Amino acid sequence: MVTSQQLQLLAPLSGVLMALDNVPDPVFASRLIGDGLCIDPTSQVLCAPLAGVISNLQHTGHAISITGENGVQVLLHIGLDTVNLGGKGFTPLVMEGQQVAAGQALIEFDADYIALHARSLLTLMLVVSGEPLVPLEPGSGLVECGQPLLRLQLAATEAVAEDQTGAAQFSEPQILPNANGLHARPAAVFAQAAKGFAATIRLHKQQGSANAKSLVAIMALQTVHGDSVHLSAAGVDAEQALTVLSELLASGCGETVTAVAVEPQAIAAPEQAATDVLRGVCASPGSAFGHVVQLSESALQLAEFAADSHSECERLNQGLAEATGALQVLCDNAPGKAQAEIFKAHQELLQDPDLLEHAFALIEQGKSAAFAWQSATQATSALFKSLGNRLLAERALDLEDVGQRVLKLMLGVQDSALALPDQAILIAEQLTPSQTAGLDTRKVAGFATVGGGATSHVAILARALGLPAICGISAQVLALANGTPVVLDADLGTLHLQPAPERIKQLDNLRERQHQRKQQDLQQAALAACTRDGQRIEVSANIASLAEAEQAVTLGAEGVGLLRSEFLYLDRSSAPSHDEQVATYSAIARAVGTEHNLVVRTLDVGGDKPLAYVPMDHEANPFLGMRGIRLCLERPQLLREQFSAILASADLTRLHIMLPMVTQLSELRMARQLLEEQALALGIKALPKLGIMIEVPAAALMADLFAPEVDFFSIGTNDLTQYTLAMDRDHPRLASQADSFHPAVLRLIATTVKAAHAHGKWVGVCGALASETLAVPLLLGLGVDELSVSVPLIPAIKARVRELDFAACQTLAQQVLGLESAEQVRAALLPLQQPMTVLEY
Repeated sequence: MVTSQQLQLLAPLSGVLMALDNVPDPVFASRLIGDGLCIDPTSQVLCAPLAGVISNLQHTGHAISITGENGVQVLLHIGLDTVNLGGKGFTPLVMEGQQVAAGQALIEFDADYIALHARSLLTLMLVVSGEPLVPLEPGSGLVECGQPLLRLQLAATEAVAEDQTGAAQFSEPQILPNANGLHARPAAVFAQAAKGFAATIRLHKQQGSANAKSLVAIMALQTVHGDSVHLSAAGVDAEQALTVLSELLASGCGETVTAVAVEPQAIAAPEQAATDVLRGVCASPGSAFGHVVQLSESALQLAEFAADSHSECERLNQGLAEATGALQVLCDNAPGKAQAEIFKAHQELLQDPDLLEHAFALIEQGKSAAFAWQSATQATSALFKSLGNRLLAERALDLEDVGQRVLKLMLGVQDSALALPDQAILIAEQLTPSQTAGLDTRKVAGFATVGGGATSHVAILARALGLPAICGISAQVLALANGTPVVLDADLGTLHLQPAPERIKQLDNLRERQHQRKQQDLQQAALAACTRDGQRIEVSANIASLAEAEQAVTLGAEGVGLLRSEFLYLDRSSAPSHDEQVATYSAIARAVGTEHNLVVRTLDVGGDKPLAYVPMDHEANPFLGMRGIRLCLERPQLLREQFSAILASADLTRLHIMLPMVTQLSELRMARQLLEEQALALGIKALPKLGIMIEVPAAALMADLFAPEVDFFSIGTNDLTQYTLAMDRDHPRLASQADSFHPAVLRLIATTVKAAHAHGKWVGVCGALASETLAVPLLLGLGVDELSVSVPLIPAIKARVRELDFAACQTLAQQVLGLESAEQVRAALLPLQQPMTVLEY
C-alpha cells in the first residue's frame, strides 16, 4: 500500500506575507512557474526553506533552486526584474551541488540597493515540482525567518521512465534574443509549452543540455543573451514540438526582445561555408576520413523503492565487487601505466566512504539498491560539475562511468556489441573512459564529442589508442545523419562535412607520407639535433612517470626538461611518503643518467588541480588562484618534504629544480631559502641548479631582474598564452584563438631569451609549442636553447632541427615579431614546413 508523506517549508526570510495573486507580475501571479507565496522582506539573508541540494544558482545571484531528497523542487526569487542588476547587490553563500540544511543561509542581499534599482523587493517561494500545498499561516501578516509556512502533500510513487521511443530529431541552432537569457519567467513559459507535448524534449547549449519541461533544469543551463541553443525531441509529436518551441524561443518566450546580430565564425576556412566545418578542441592528434556513427546511451529503468533493505545492501555490495573485478581486468590490459591508472582511480571511487555512506543511507530509508546508487553518484557528479573547476568537472565523467557500470551489473543489463562499419567516426554527447577503452580500433577511425576536455581521461585513452579525437564540438554534430562522410582533422580541431573527393585522396596520401617520415625519424633518433650550419639544440622530454623516462631515452631524448612531479600526488587520498618519493625520483634519475639534465618541477597543483588531502577554499577563478608556488609557500612543509626527496637523487644525474607559477622575486628567494635549509639538513653542499617557469606575463616582463638570481628559465607556453591573451586554452569557443603563435606571446619569449642570455643563462621551452614542428624554426630563431617535448615526438623534433639553417631562422624570427596575428605568423611559417606534414583546407 502506498502512503502519502508530508513536508513543511519554512519561511526563507522575515517580512510581510502576501498571496501570489497580489504580486504585480502576471507570470508569478498566474502560478505559471509554480504555486507558493510571496514575502516583502524585512531581513536581508535568504535561508533554505527545506533540506536538499542546490540544484540551480543563477549567476546573477538573484534566484536559487533547492531539490529535496524526495524530489520536491523549490524556487526562491529575490525581487522582481532583479535579473537586470547583473549580480549587483547579491552575495551567494552556497554553490550549486551543495547539500544544505533547512534554515541554512543561502544568499545575502543589499535591500537598499535593490529597492533603488529594481522594480520591487518582493521575494517569492514557489514549488515548481507541482506538489499540492496547504498554507499554515493566513495569507497576510508578519512572518519570521524559519517559521513553518507551507505543508506539501507528497505521494510515494514509483518512478516512471520518460518515453524514449523513436529516434531524436533536431532543430536548427538559434540565437537567444532575451536580454538576460532564459531566466525564471521566460524559462517558465518555455517549460509550460514543452509540457504540452508527449515527446521527450531537450534544450541544448554548447556542452550542456536540459529537460525542456523542467524550469529548474532550463535555469541551470545559465543561458545569456546571444547564446546559441538548439532543441532535440523524440516521440510521436517530436516534429511539431520542435516547430512550435523553436518559434517560441525566437519570439523571446513572452519577453519583449530585439533581433540578435550573429557574428561570423572567428576562424573559418576561406573556401568553405561555416556550416561545412564544425570546430572543437584537439583531444588526441591526427586526422582521418570516415563516416558518422551516432552513439547514444539508452535510459535504464529502475524501481525507486524496495521492501527488504538487507537484500538491497547485499545487492549493492555484489555490484560493487563485480565492478571492481571488471576494472581490474581493464587495468591489467591497459596499454600503458597512465591508462592503467585511470581504471585504478575508478576502483578508488568504488571505495569512497562518502559515496557509499550516501547510497547505503538511502537503502535504509526504503530505496532500492539501484536507485540509491544512482542517486548518490549523480549527486556527487553534480557537485563536481558545479564547483567551477575544470579538472573536477572532468572527474565527474569518471564517476558517472563508474556509476553506470555498477548500475548495469545490478540490473543485469548487458552491453550489446556495437556493429560498426569500417572507418567509423563516432559522434556522441560524451564518451566514458570505459567506452573509449573498449573501442575497436580496426573499425573506429576517430571520434568527436560535445562534452569532455583535452585533459580528460577519455583524451588520454584516445591518445594511447592512436585515435584522432575532438572534444567541445558544437552540439550541431549530434544532428548529423549516420553515414555522413566527414574528415576529422584533430590537429586543427575541425570536422569537415561532405569533403570533396580530392581532399579525401589528399588525406590518404598525406597519411602514407607521414608514416614513411615517422619511420625515417625513428631510425635517426639517436643523431644530435644540430642545424645545417652547426647550431646545436638540446631536445629533451616532458615526462610524468618512470616508464616515460625510459621510453624517452630510447627515442633519443637528451635529458628530461620537465618532470611533472604532481603525478605522485594526484588521484590519491593521502600524500606520497618520503620513501616513495625518493624511490621514484631516484629511479627516474638513474634512467636519465649523469650525462644529461633532469629538470624536476616542484608540485604544480591547486586551483585547477586540487589535492583531496590538502584542504583549499573554493575559488571562483582557480586559474588565478592558489596554485603552483603560491600554494607550496603557503604550506611550506609540503615544499620542504618534496625538496628533501628530490635532493636524494642529486648524485645520480645533472639535477635541476624548477619552480612553477612564479610572479615575484620574493617567491623565488623564499623557495631558495627552503631549498638551502633542506640541503644543509641533509649535508649536501653543492645545490642543484634552480630555475623558474616563465608562464605568466609578469615573469617574462621582469626576466631581466629574475635572470641574475636563477640558473635557467623554462617557458610554459600553454599558460603563458592563456594569461597573455586572457583566453582559457580549453574553452570550446576560444581554444582555436588561444594560439601560442600570437605575436604577443612570441614577443614575451624573445624578451625572456634576451634577458637570460645577457646574464649567461639558458632558456628552454617545455610548453606544447615546443612539440609543434611548425614552431621549431621560430623558436630556434628567437634564441631558445632547449626544446622539451612530448615523448613520442622527440624523433620528429630532432629531425626538424637538422633540416634548418640557423641564420635563416634568426632572420625569420625578427620578421615574424612584427606581424599582427597568429594567422599571419602561421602563414609565414608554412612555406618552411615539410609538404608531407600539411593537409590544406
